[in-house]
Amino acid sequence: MQRDDPRYLSQLTRSTLALVLAGGRGSRLYELTERRAKPAVYFGGKYRIIDFPLSNCINSGIRRIGVLTQYKAHSLIRHLVEGWSFFQRELGEFIEILPASQRTTGDWYQGTADAIYQNLDIVRTLLPKYVLVLSGDHVYKMDYGPLLAYHEEHGAEMTVACVGVSLEDAKGFGVMSVADDFRVLNFDEKPADPRPMPGATDIALASMGNYVFNTDFLFRKLEEDAANRASSHDFGHDIIPSIIDGHRVFAYPFLDPDSGRQPYWRDVGTVDAFWEANMELVAVEPELNLYDLDWPIRTYHLQLPSAKFVFRDAGREGKALDSVVSGGCVISGSAVVDSLLFSNVRVHSFSHIEASVLLPEVEVGRNCRIRRAVIDRGCRIPPGTVIGEDPDADARRFRVTEKGIALVTAAMLGQEATASMA
Repeated sequence: MQRDDPRYLSQLTRSTLALVLAGGRGSRLYELTERRAKPAVYFGGKYRIIDFPLSNCINSGIRRIGVLTQYKAHSLIRHLVEGWSFFQRELGEFIEILPASQRTTGDWYQGTADAIYQNLDIVRTLLPKYVLVLSGDHVYKMDYGPLLAYHEEHGAEMTVACVGVSLEDAKGFGVMSVADDFRVLNFDEKPADPRPMPGATDIALASMGNYVFNTDFLFRKLEEDAANRASSHDFGHDIIPSIIDGHRVFAYPFLDPDSGRQPYWRDVGTVDAFWEANMELVAVEPELNLYDLDWPIRTYHLQLPSAKFVFRDAGREGKALDSVVSGGCVISGSAVVDSLLFSNVRVHSFSHIEASVLLPEVEVGRNCRIRRAVIDRGCRIPPGTVIGEDPDADARRFRVTEKGIALVTAAMLGQEATASMA
């Protein structure tokens, strides 16, 4: 069978167990991950980041999934229970939450490899042919079927999915040097001087944090790593560098099969990157198409009324221009421009919101001006507040990034943050 044969891909996906690493803190997001893990961070008006790899699994035909959680996992687990409990166990499909519970070593998860190692007994009971290890904190749409076919066709023991990034950006990723057939020759974690990929001078091949393993090979290598006291028990730092010379490790370039171009993929690991990726969605034709019925992104849906825009008096018009406005929002006599509003946001009269991301249940009082800001869930912006016009004044009250984005949380406003706001 060929790689594009649906029956061939279906056999591969049915033989695969996906394990999503969703325990990361995402410290560069600062207060956005103060009460939630990075995979639970909101994105795109109604989603959380974890929804993207999980939706990719479902759309690819992979319906045996484990989600490994650790850091401040309450809101993430709540989201998974509320939005991802539709699987039919009697048909052999499931999504299981695998929290750090000191199952094997008496320790919490010590690294990405250790997280999988501590759940090997569960993997053994399922007997998958392949284990697909996925990062739970990137935004992208990807069919994992061709990745699995590539792995099998190359006789690989491990395959690393990768994207092309600039040499400067590559300093923050695991970077691969490969032969002409994309067999991995070297792997550098966050190198100071990244090497360009074959055929390019300014682009490096960076790991997406997505790996395919032959199951028996994964067992052996994780057990060897667990016995190595000098190891940090991380795939990038320890596992991949240790197996390159003696085993068949290949890089899988994430490219569009029709155009040959690299599809949308974002690491929203900083406040600036988070703001920029959300702002991209207000474009007329954003690169990330969330309206694609052939590749839907699932999430937990609150039962909410439609967004509403009220008042059309002179100087008091409720309107949104070049913006994304989610269900339950009420824009009352104010203007929202080039912005993205999550569910249940209320903007009261005579305010102006521009180039900003407002997370769920934000309330903006009258006569406010907000520009280039990220407002965390549940914030109540007092009437007359001005954000984004005076960087020095903003820095005294809020967190201001290198690119001038103001991050505002309830605590910064002197308001109490509750667990329901995570």
